[in-house]
Amino acid sequence: MKLPRIRHRWDLSPTAAIRLQKQLAGRVRHEPLCCATDLVAGGDVSFTPDGRCLIAGWVVWSLKLKDVIETAVDLREVTFPYVPGLLSFREAPPLLAAAKKLKTKPDVFMLDGQGLAHPRRFGLACHIGLLMDRPTVGCAKSRLCGRYKEPGPRAGSSCQLIDAGEVIGRVLRTRDGVKPLFISVGHLITLDQAVKLTLRCCTKYRLPEPTRLAHQLVTRRREAEAR
Repeated sequence: MKLPRIRHRWDLSPTAAIRLQKQLAGRVRHEPLCCATDLVAGGDVSFTPDGRCLIAGWVVWSLKLKDVIETAVDLREVTFPYVPGLLSFREAPPLLAAAKKLKTKPDVFMLDGQGLAHPRRFGLACHIGLLMDRPTVGCAKSRLCGRYKEPGPRAGSSCQLIDAGEVIGRVLRTRDGVKPLFISVGHLITLDQAVKLTLRCCTKYRLPEPTRLAHQLVTRRREAEAR
């Protein structure tokens, strides 16, 4: 898959990275999808057993066929320290490299992480979406910021995630009685569409199939690296 040329450096200090996040956040666009959606690429990242490299993987999953169309994996050396709120500066480079290996062109990319639901409104899904210029959704298992009231117990129940008076995402129950997920816009999609897409991708499990399978993909590669 051909991607736009990367528009910034990665070898930044945490202070410079925060400054860049604030600059780029204003370029993220929240707008309706321009075409019908079938292929959803789920992305996830893991470490190699020695902790020196990141393993990034994408699983392209078809909504129509309910099956995997393609997978791609890339390993990159860890070059950015762990800093809360700056996850994308660690994980985006290998994810972008893995996306370049895809032969298909997914309609939407779904990340196991935050989008707009981020203190500076620029989580991993926003960063990836902006650099790829593709629709992205943040589908996180836990809250990074904001407040909410617990959604109802049935699948499909949701409530707003609010921070500083702004709706930054939706807290969504994907299966009856399970812990909710935290859905937010990454780029080039609306929040309502992101929520509906997440529910369409959830079949038997709490997590949507694209990101659930991506987690399994990088876990298998991690296990292979350990042998």
